[in-house]
Amino acid sequence: MGNRRPLTCLWYYKTAFCAYHLVTSHNTMNSTMCQFSGVFFLALLYCVNASVLNNEIDSPVCFKDGFLFGVATAAYQIEGAWNVSGKGVSIWDKLTHEEPEKIFDHSNGDIADGSYYKVKEDVRLIKELGVSLYRFSVSWPRILPNGLSYKINEDGIRYYNEVIDELIRNNITPAITIFHWDLPQYLRDMGGWTNALMADFMVEYSRILFENFGDRVKIWMTFNEPLTFCQLSDYAGADNPEGSGIKSYLCGHNVIRAHGMVYRMFEEEYRPKIGGEMGIVISYAWEEPYSDSEEDKAAAERARNFQFGWFAHPIFSEAGDYPPIMRSVVDKNSKEQGFPSSRLPSFTPGEVKMIKGSADFLGLNHYTTRLVQQVPKNNSNPTSENDINVKQIIDEKWPKTGSSWLSVVPWGFRKTLNWLKLAYNNPKILVTENGMSTGPGLDDKKRIEYIDGYLRSLHDAVYEDGCNVVGYTYWSLMDNFEWKRGYSERFGLYEVDYESPNLTRTPRLSAKYYTSVAKTGCLPDSLADLEL
Repeated sequence: MGNRRPLTCLWYYKTAFCAYHLVTSHNTMNSTMCQFSGVFFLALLYCVNASVLNNEIDSPVCFKDGFLFGVATAAYQIEGAWNVSGKGVSIWDKLTHEEPEKIFDHSNGDIADGSYYKVKEDVRLIKELGVSLYRFSVSWPRILPNGLSYKINEDGIRYYNEVIDELIRNNITPAITIFHWDLPQYLRDMGGWTNALMADFMVEYSRILFENFGDRVKIWMTFNEPLTFCQLSDYAGADNPEGSGIKSYLCGHNVIRAHGMVYRMFEEEYRPKIGGEMGIVISYAWEEPYSDSEEDKAAAERARNFQFGWFAHPIFSEAGDYPPIMRSVVDKNSKEQGFPSSRLPSFTPGEVKMIKGSADFLGLNHYTTRLVQQVPKNNSNPTSENDINVKQIIDEKWPKTGSSWLSVVPWGFRKTLNWLKLAYNNPKILVTENGMSTGPGLDDKKRIEYIDGYLRSLHDAVYEDGCNVVGYTYWSLMDNFEWKRGYSERFGLYEVDYESPNLTRTPRLSAKYYTSVAKTGCLPDSLADLEL
């Protein structure tokens, strides 16, 4: 029949007003006046409350006190000073110098944003945004030039102390990512993350960071996006992507072991003295079934377990170890391909126990969504792509950004968070990256629409669905070297002028929007009404 409450309210208002007017105009007794006044008041109360219950009075979209807003960067992408004061060579130094054609614009991070020399200026920008958290990474070769702990570069310690102290002076919480892709080249020459000894090297490196920075840094993340760097040959130590179903699994296995070992060392030796929390950052593009068919639904769930569960299941699930579907598929495919044992390594019972529960929070990098379709099985090559056995599709109707892989799909964010809630018993989540790229220029209203849409989806997940999310970090504070895309894609709230000697930072329109959100905790009622 539809909602008749507005008509009912109109009748109540009219009746109460007429009655009140009749009473007062004939000088009726005060008690009678009070009775009719009560009718008028009840009518008002009924209609106002009903409006709230029916969402007819828009309430502001606000995050509760204590919810963290932050921005993020990574060492190689912003620091520059690639060979200054004892820093060693990273895999990205070598790649960009010797094979520049692998970078879209043939650029490198030798100078980048010059942040090594601009600590006070960059912290000032963070403070102006009004955020409470800054996520950044430490460059492994800046601390340990060849990756091994016997030789510490004191200038590296000095530099990060300067960053941390300046943040704290400005009431900004430092959050450190221990490894964000800039592996020392010396360790890459030893096989990179396919070498089981890398877990021990990671523990030694992490210990140095805890010893020097742990008294002030209370939020730690071991790895950033292991799925990404284990699937690309430049990180894993593979010579080509053909063996992605062999070397990538070795890489992932050693990364998961390393994470667990670092966490247990931190938990046993350092947390009792310095406190703090530790997690791992895992990337996740939501995987939506291409159709309502049971095949596509199964394909999407399989993809979720291979893409996210690969690293999350051993740490955050109640059972531990690899996702059962991943274990069974790779074991079966390996046998059919003639391997004497599975291409997916096995944890020992002791390792399963050590890794399970080795995180205080889950760091989530989420940017976009994919449609997932079942495809005929192809077991001809031992690749992780053939193990997953799906086709990922970008819907052409989804709004585009400056990155071909990144479409604007806010509803996928809410689905992601709800899947994590169900899969891993509602873990504590810190959103460690979310953002979109544009070209150069200060007018980035599309970025504002992106952030606003994703924050509204996040708000629904937290306050309507009960997802345990404690903070949101935008990527990135400023434009930077976007890996193999060079400087062609700009994610920054601040634009960096790479043609200027001073590498000038200028706030985009989105910086003003995000400042308002960070300082008030609330989203604007309407983007059309924003004064930018």
